[in-house]
Amino acid sequence: MLETLIELDKELFLFLNGLHADWLDPIMLFITERNPWIPLYALILFFVIRRLRWQSWSMMLAFALLITLADQASSGFFKPFFERLRPCHEPGIQDLVHMVKGCGGQYGFASSHASNTFALAFFLWFIYRNIYAKIMIGWAIVVSYSRIYVGVHYPGDIIMGAILGVLAAWITYQLYKRIFPNHLEKIHGIV
Repeated sequence: MLETLIELDKELFLFLNGLHADWLDPIMLFITERNPWIPLYALILFFVIRRLRWQSWSMMLAFALLITLADQASSGFFKPFFERLRPCHEPGIQDLVHMVKGCGGQYGFASSHASNTFALAFFLWFIYRNIYAKIMIGWAIVVSYSRIYVGVHYPGDIIMGAILGVLAAWITYQLYKRIFPNHLEKIHGIV
């Protein structure tokens, strides 16, 4: 059963990664990088600070916990535990992979990009449940797909990363609403 799932994952990866176009490569490379998203993170922090003022430290603490949980689950536990090679390192298919940039680390299960972006998007969804949070979920999907496009993750890596991210978001939200219930009242309508 597991071998069948792994083979299906490889086939789906080769299909999706094979849908590349030269004009799309630089766009997907931009999307998959971390630095271009710094202004987005700064904007989110700006709105949080503007709304919560001195109480924004609680949200900063929640963001730190959120990303720590999501990132450590994927990079700190899953990758070293499962040691699943990235497609661009997999001897059986690496010559078939459309690479846009370098391959990255040796292991890819689960995707840290997917884990972190889904964690942020779903934490914002749990808190705000507005159109901006829905847009963030769309952003997480696009960033995660870009990892398949550039050749560094299987769809299964992305799915597990997304699951870990949503779980980290749910845990963080549950803690936040129990520890800072008064802050939640002030947060609504933040954006």
